[in-house]
Amino acid sequence: MNADPARVIATARSWLGTPYHDQASLRGVGCDCLGLARGVWREVVGPEPFLIPPYSRDWGETSPREVLAEGARRMMIEVSPSEPGPGALVLFRMKPRAIAKHVGILTGPDSFLHAYERLGVIEEPLTQPWRRRIAFAFLFPQR
Repeated sequence: MNADPARVIATARSWLGTPYHDQASLRGVGCDCLGLARGVWREVVGPEPFLIPPYSRDWGETSPREVLAEGARRMMIEVSPSEPGPGALVLFRMKPRAIAKHVGILTGPDSFLHAYERLGVIEEPLTQPWRRRIAFAFLFPQR
């Protein structure tokens, strides 16, 4: 069973305004996009099931493995990236042929929340340029 989408969204919105800080995950103090997802996980699901190793910020990184998606598959419920729905965690492929390296949480059919360098945690429209970059989608499991 997946977690209540309304709870996921409310929890994610409680992170709005958190400053951007690479590889951090502390609400109100600092986080990056993955740190936001990790923080929402801790509040909605519980303790993180495994340590996250250090990772590069390179959105153009290529690899034969989708490391972020593989990690999400270990603990979340994968759904079709074509229609993920509110409360879903989405992974964006920011450059063609690169691996998916950016994370957001859908807050409605046309909006999402993410942590962005220099802006921190923001909610913005899920415009077509963002929508076409969605490579994977997952639901948070129930506690």
